[in-house]
Amino acid sequence: MEWLTGPYEVAFVQRALWSGILVSLICATTGTWVVLRGMTFLGDAMSHGMLPGVAIASLHGSSLLVGAAVSAGVMACGVTVLGRSRRLSQDTGIGLLFVGMLSLGVIIVSRSQSFAVDLTGFLFGDVLAVREQDLVNLTVALCAATLVSVLGYRSFLALVVDERKAHTLGLRPRLAHAALLGLVTLAIVTSFHVVGTLLVFGLLIAPPAAALPWARRVPVVMCGAALFGMTATFAGLLLSWHLRTAAGATIAAVAVVLFFLSASAAGLRRRRSKDARPLPALET
Repeated sequence: MEWLTGPYEVAFVQRALWSGILVSLICATTGTWVVLRGMTFLGDAMSHGMLPGVAIASLHGSSLLVGAAVSAGVMACGVTVLGRSRRLSQDTGIGLLFVGMLSLGVIIVSRSQSFAVDLTGFLFGDVLAVREQDLVNLTVALCAATLVSVLGYRSFLALVVDERKAHTLGLRPRLAHAALLGLVTLAIVTSFHVVGTLLVFGLLIAPPAAALPWARRVPVVMCGAALFGMTATFAGLLLSWHLRTAAGATIAAVAVVLFFLSASAAGLRRRRSKDARPLPALET
């Protein structure tokens, strides 16, 4: 039992665990909509597109959170504007913004004297250096994400199922999509400076994708995603402690492994069933 509980007797590991749990809950709430809506590439682009704002804020000694929020806001506006173009697909517009923002960020960071350290911190974070104030910020972000998800549940669900039907029902799909972009921005911006963009994106996608084959209702998918995310956090921190590996990257890797295990188990279940029916659609 010492091997299992020993690391969590250390104060900074306890804070890392709590931060991972909070990020898991935020990402479960937001990531479920991202996966169902097919916005995975957008989530990746948003998480890395914050680099210019973070780099500028770092060079001028300003708040990294504000820099990330501004940069993510520019990304969200750019995606919205390019998404209205009939000549460019949404993926093309996101890809162009992704490459442009990431390149600009790397150029800015390369001008500083601590290029490697700054870029590594942006990508991988330092979950073992979490402060109590970070936990407070994550708690506030979790409350906000939950509130937006609850208030926008009907509109988000209609947007996921059938955008044209959502328009017919007067649910204003464009506004719902903008709110969903804001939800993704909130999750990424409030979490990246604690755990890095790699872990944020890993927990945003892998746990909801792992939970999806086992649930028919969105709230159940969110609960399953939260369980997968918290399991990945606990196991990842434990492995990183004993194997002396990077904590954030280890947690993200465990989350991906859990997805493949879940997908494999779901595939075996379908093959063993007599009728071998496809997975049921989400209930609305």
